[in-house]
Amino acid sequence: MENSQKTPPTQAFLIEAAIMLHRYGTPSHRLERVMSRVANALDIHGEFLYTPTALVISLRARSGDEMTVVRRVDSGPVNVDKLIRFDQLLSRVDRLEIGTDVAMAELKRIDEATPLYRRPVYISACAVACAAVAVFFGGTPWEIAAAGLIGAFVAGIELLHEHWRWESGLLEPLAGVAAATSSLLVAAYVVPIDDRLVTLAGLIILIPGLRLTVALTELAVGHLSAGVARLSGALVSLATLVVGVFLVWRLLDRLHPQLGPRPLPEPYWQWIALALAPIAFAIVFRARWRQWPIISLVSTLGVLASWGIGPRFGIEVGSFFGALSVGCVSNLYARIRDIPALVSLTPGMLILVPGSFGYRSLSALWQHQTLEGVQFGFEMMLVGASLVGGLLVSNVVIPPKRIL
Repeated sequence: MENSQKTPPTQAFLIEAAIMLHRYGTPSHRLERVMSRVANALDIHGEFLYTPTALVISLRARSGDEMTVVRRVDSGPVNVDKLIRFDQLLSRVDRLEIGTDVAMAELKRIDEATPLYRRPVYISACAVACAAVAVFFGGTPWEIAAAGLIGAFVAGIELLHEHWRWESGLLEPLAGVAAATSSLLVAAYVVPIDDRLVTLAGLIILIPGLRLTVALTELAVGHLSAGVARLSGALVSLATLVVGVFLVWRLLDRLHPQLGPRPLPEPYWQWIALALAPIAFAIVFRARWRQWPIISLVSTLGVLASWGIGPRFGIEVGSFFGALSVGCVSNLYARIRDIPALVSLTPGMLILVPGSFGYRSLSALWQHQTLEGVQFGFEMMLVGASLVGGLLVSNVVIPPKRIL
């Protein structure tokens, strides 16, 4: 591998661009395709091998000189705003409107830009998202409020983990312990609530349902190394999250309340939650307010398709048509506005992903309810596969104009 000081400017730009797309949540199949396209425009033959923890890049110029670069990088959460700006920059490079030296400087400015939303806004969005999920789970008004508070608490822990750079892998069990303890204390000493429902809703931001769906998509399109690595990481993250919860349940088992009749929220709460959840998830994924209407539209159509079809034909069929709706509308909007489909696709899919099934599967297995645990686990994989199928079919029905 050559020293970075000797790397030609064009190759250095391609390497840095791939790292940035990786860092801000681009799936492997999209990253490899867009970088190969930009490399060809710059008269470089590029091969890009992506996994969630590494990039292997091979670049060969027309002169015949070839270099191979290996980078150890971590795949971060999706940042919609920066992905849009990266996509616009790469499009200008692809059309040869700017040189790689100018593009490199702009790339670094985008990476170093201040966060789109301040921490209180992010924490508030996580609280609203968790409260909305509690509504979807059929929680009572007290459970909805508790889920929102615990969601804000978990978001605060996540930001502290990022700021203080705690050990990788510590966030999930710590958040599980904090959420389970908080919900049990509220149930025992404040108001009787279903602490398990509240714990699940309060942790929904950290449950890796989206990572699971992305992993299955990568496997379906033939990116086996990235798909297997991402799937393994998602399952391990889910396991460590649930272990933190179960440790609290075992240690504080005496605090579990005896619940009587539970007043269910009025039906209109579902519609309020459906209106607020997409905006909350848009903030979580750092999408600008201009993108909120399309994100709300895509998310609502996906959920309505799932709700309308699922009760009659099964949750798997409902998930398929929900993902198909999200994918088709996202691709159509991307073609009209000439922006990446990921802008509305990622927040829209988050509401549909089967993360809660994985949580319930491990919860049932921990309590020696083997058949129920296996059933939830199977449903998680089946729903995830249905979502992937819907997305792949949507790319055939309305092919995306942009690669991202």
